[in-house]
Amino acid sequence: MPMSHFYQIGSADIEGEKISPDEEAEKPNRNKTSDPEAAADDNIDLLLENLEQSNGLSLQNDDSGVSDRRPVLHVEHRNLNPETELKRYFGARAVLGDQRPRQRNRQFHRTTWMTSPKDSWPRFSRPGISMTLLETKDGIHYFTFEHSREYQQVQFKFLDAVESMDPNNIVALLQLNPYHIDSLLQLSDVCRIQEDQEMARDLIERALYSFECAFHPLFSLTSGTSRLDYLRPENRAFYLALYKHMMFLEKRGCPRTALEYCKLILSLDPDSDPLCMLLLIDFLALRSREYQSVLQIYQDWEEHRNLSQLPNFAFSTALCYFHLSQQENIDPEESHKQRHKADELLQIALIMFPAVLMPLLDLCTVQPDAAVTSHSFFGPNSQIRQLPALAELTGLYVGRTYTLWREAAVMLWLEETVKEVLRRVDAKDPVVEDCQNKRKQRYQSAPRNIHRHVLLSEIKEATSTLPLEVTTQPVMGFDPLPPLDSVMSYTRPERQRVGASNESTLSLFFRSLLPNFNIQEDDMEVARAGQELNQEVNRLMVAMRDMLANIRFQEPPREDNPYRDDDEWD
Repeated sequence: MPMSHFYQIGSADIEGEKISPDEEAEKPNRNKTSDPEAAADDNIDLLLENLEQSNGLSLQNDDSGVSDRRPVLHVEHRNLNPETELKRYFGARAVLGDQRPRQRNRQFHRTTWMTSPKDSWPRFSRPGISMTLLETKDGIHYFTFEHSREYQQVQFKFLDAVESMDPNNIVALLQLNPYHIDSLLQLSDVCRIQEDQEMARDLIERALYSFECAFHPLFSLTSGTSRLDYLRPENRAFYLALYKHMMFLEKRGCPRTALEYCKLILSLDPDSDPLCMLLLIDFLALRSREYQSVLQIYQDWEEHRNLSQLPNFAFSTALCYFHLSQQENIDPEESHKQRHKADELLQIALIMFPAVLMPLLDLCTVQPDAAVTSHSFFGPNSQIRQLPALAELTGLYVGRTYTLWREAAVMLWLEETVKEVLRRVDAKDPVVEDCQNKRKQRYQSAPRNIHRHVLLSEIKEATSTLPLEVTTQPVMGFDPLPPLDSVMSYTRPERQRVGASNESTLSLFFRSLLPNFNIQEDDMEVARAGQELNQEVNRLMVAMRDMLANIRFQEPPREDNPYRDDDEWD
């Protein structure tokens, strides 16, 4: 079976969740000026509570009965705001502090769900992005972002700036067009490389704000019925901005909020899953202790989507059952049942993907028993015999999730299960041979979206397994591995092209940002090259900070601002 069939999700899986009239009424009004007196009386927490109750409940299931179980891609507006999660951890007072009393002195922005506009941002003016409804079919709305002629010209200048290999050209472009999406994405990557996480996050949030201000009135973040085709370049930047925002949230310790964004990205194109969010959603759910969410996805989609063929789901479902069996106040009989299920699933996962064990133990700094290291089933041959596509998936899983296995109780359970697996292997259990045959038949080659996910993940255990056709081509942060069958709505004017290069992906990436970065790969002087790279990045960061610090705009009087909303989030 080809790899492309492993992870696809049919749109029918989420068509049941329709946007409710109550939710539509409660959405931020993007077309009318707000009434200050009415806004003052609104209670945002009550609004969000009502929204949560009205969205996704009493849905028809496949048996035509009424159920209160929410669809797996159910998204709640309140969970897109990291403050919701932080309040649960630290309390509202610690999170909000004295923000409320200072509301009178801040700028007035359009109300948005994904980001909170900051006073330090340049004054927002429409950059030339809009959203169009292409068609509605079977209750699903198909949208696309569009670029105005003026924005297209800026986009051409951006591509020229990238090809010039002079980052100052991108900085200058952003100074004139502070909400140009691809410039924000590219410079965010530079900030992240320089470990300026705050500025990197800020640039991504600014891009998301620009996108959200362009939403079509019918476009819904929560209904699961809004689609964006990744084949269109104008839409791809939105996917990437969401992804980068999601990863910043996860690193900031907000895995529950990141999980909500993961579901949102998946809902935009669940059939092709262009960023392979199914390789990530289980990890974020486990980090959030949302064990039932993982099991619900697996139970709903395994039969027709073969999720068990992905190493991450094979191991994560077992881990979820184990954690459920360890919960306090659980009935002993139920706990035994959950633990038995966990044992069964982990044994199958280890038999199907034996190459996971040794790298996992290595990252967990655990020395395995001699009986394990000397056994051929888990020994070096399990790594060597792996097909490249499977090595990519197992490397991704191990590099991403090893921290989930470090817990003492989990490691003890893993140790016991490994011993049972070896007993089954030595006893010639037919399941072992069956799994071996399946590994040989499947995983012949990974589709392009898995490569794209691995590149975005930046997990070295996975990126080191990427094939040459990926690693020998330039990969740009604003559009990594674009689809080969992209749908172009406008084309860039022909320009004189520079000759082909044989440089590596890393070298090309840095050369696209840093003009003086040059490594002679035949005779690499590592120390000198590293010093030059650091100097170039530092020069770029100084230029960016100067540019951002010097952008100041005269704000209009309050009564002239059409997007005034006294009750927006801070």
